[in-house]
Amino acid sequence: MKSGSANPDEGSMSFRDFVDELRKQGKAVEAKKPLSKHLDLAGLMHALDGTPVYVPKVEGSAFRAVGNVFSTRELVCEYLGLTKDQLIPKLVDEIAHPTKPESVSSGPVLENSTSSVDLSKLPIPLHAERDGGPYLSSAIIVAKDKELGRNLSFHRMMVIDKDRVVVRILKRHLQAFLDRNGGELDVAFIVGAPINVLLSAAMSVDLGQDELEFANSLAPVRTVRLGNGIEVPADCEFAFEGRITSELHDEGPFVDLTETYDIVRKQQVMKVTKMHHRNDALWHVLLPGGLEHKVLMGMPREPTIFSEVNKVCECRRVNITPGGCSWLHAAVSIKKKSEDDGKKAIDAAFAGHKSLKHVVIVDDDIDVDNPAEVEWAIATRVQADKDVVMKTKQKGSSLDPSADPNSYDTAKMGVDATKPLVAHGKNFEKAGWKKVDPKEYV
Repeated sequence: MKSGSANPDEGSMSFRDFVDELRKQGKAVEAKKPLSKHLDLAGLMHALDGTPVYVPKVEGSAFRAVGNVFSTRELVCEYLGLTKDQLIPKLVDEIAHPTKPESVSSGPVLENSTSSVDLSKLPIPLHAERDGGPYLSSAIIVAKDKELGRNLSFHRMMVIDKDRVVVRILKRHLQAFLDRNGGELDVAFIVGAPINVLLSAAMSVDLGQDELEFANSLAPVRTVRLGNGIEVPADCEFAFEGRITSELHDEGPFVDLTETYDIVRKQQVMKVTKMHHRNDALWHVLLPGGLEHKVLMGMPREPTIFSEVNKVCECRRVNITPGGCSWLHAAVSIKKKSEDDGKKAIDAAFAGHKSLKHVVIVDDDIDVDNPAEVEWAIATRVQADKDVVMKTKQKGSSLDPSADPNSYDTAKMGVDATKPLVAHGKNFEKAGWKKVDPKEYV
């Protein structure tokens, strides 16, 4: 499956095109009865985490739902028509060579429009029992500034009324846009976007860079202008217009990437003024702390680690691991050419992802996607007194429950699990075996 195959005259494959392909191929599980938005919808996604789940009927809503769509690296590669080895170099190239999307006068997302917004009629789940309310978890806010241009970023939104949500906003680009516009801002947000848009919106890029230009370099994007002047992907399932106001409201609790509850904070309220959607629109449920959440958060940091490590040695692969919450741990493989390459790669990996807490550097004979192989490398190629690098009083992640709750200070550790270039004592090589197809013999 390649990203341009479904709609050759309409840009790249849309979110629904990909879901339809997964269903045709038997790669998506279909719910056989209506599901409640209250815990059941998210509960099914959690029970089948890693497998796409299609829900044709959600109680209290006229819209379909789907989740776990990009919950594995293989699913991401399938949409993009890439192998796992090609994925990170492609993302690196995307960052280096952004291209402008095509602007069109109309698109599928404008097939239906209404100013009578009632969020209670959408398949917005109450994910977990202690959640502060129903949450939009896959929503991407599209903001516009006269000088800085367009910005895309993920923000969880807790529904507090039929047309009001409270938005979790970090002190990054959207907050900068708000500060530059007196603390309030007209925005749009979208639900049901393809993986090139999702990955690009999750990237940490410089202020003023347009994430849709990165998305367009991965797979073609067409944009359409909404009533408030903001352009969004024309083929997404839903697009909303709204205004982030200065009103504050409690936001949370909510399950974080680490599968632990985040605290309650005062956050800004958005008034949703208009809704647009495709015919028979498909709502994207992003399971908090699930594998799809981890893929979309962690994978966009892999090319930045790859690029930094590649400056000091030859980097082969990067995997921000699900066991490390797809945020705090990474395994990096290199083609070792000098004895200090492993140590240099450790420093470079931390520079490439500031929230990284633990990193393991391995040789290119180790599959970084296979935790058993990474652990084998640690077991057979590491002496703790020589190969472990400790860094204290480092700036960590707000997602790490063990970091200092006020300053986020943490300790970091790097493990050089590469074999020496000149072997001493036992051989460090893994035994090789002939590749045999068991079906020919058994």
